[in-house]
Amino acid sequence: MAVTLVATSLYRGVNPELPHPGWALLPASLAGGAAWLAVRLTRHAYLILSPLGIEIFPFFRPMTGMQLVVWQEVDAAEVNAAMTRLTLHRDAEKTSGIHLSLRPIRKDRRELLAKAVIGRAHAGKA
Repeated sequence: MAVTLVATSLYRGVNPELPHPGWALLPASLAGGAAWLAVRLTRHAYLILSPLGIEIFPFFRPMTGMQLVVWQEVDAAEVNAAMTRLTLHRDAEKTSGIHLSLRPIRKDRRELLAKAVIGRAHAGKA
């Protein structure tokens, strides 16, 4: 709607009854607020640590793609040097597992998450 109002403002000289482009501020600000809220909420519900394991909620189709990785399935966990990828290994040879991107998570929280997952995976082996 905001784009339409701005686009029609080009023809106000031809038709002075067209609405003023200032009316586009309200829908544009509402759309911007909704986009900000969507990004913020997806960052909070991407990975959830529970007593059962790690719940992974994908961005697209979360109801069908949600995955629970039980702690007993995790043999080892590691994070790359840039703190952007978490790898959960399912066997001691590290031939199968899951790679999870940590980019949706705030930078100051990535280290805490990595410490919690690695500590829990290590505690399960002992």
